[in-house]
Amino acid sequence: MPENPPLELTPAQIATLQNLLKAGFEFVQLPHVVRYLPVEKNGFVALLDPSAGKLRLFGLAGRRIGDGIGVLVEQGAGKAFVWKGKSVAATSELLAAFEGFQAELKRLLAGPAQ
Repeated sequence: MPENPPLELTPAQIATLQNLLKAGFEFVQLPHVVRYLPVEKNGFVALLDPSAGKLRLFGLAGRRIGDGIGVLVEQGAGKAFVWKGKSVAATSELLAAFEGFQAELKRLLAGPAQ
């Protein structure tokens, strides 16, 4: 299997990654993810796309389930984070934490206010 070339990041992308680290996000590895940068905080994971000189959210953020990302879905009478047949019930506390994760990530990816 060919190796992926190392990422060449801009100073702005590096600054954003440093801000994510300062805010408590961690860089993690997911076996099936090679093109994007997975970041995790409090059990929630998002994939960052470093293309075009910026860092952008790729796809949907979700709950870490094993080595994957459980996506929030309607399930039965409520919501759950689901990945490959596994699920985690989305309690009101978990949903509030997920909303906070998404808002913080969005704010950090936007960078400093102009």
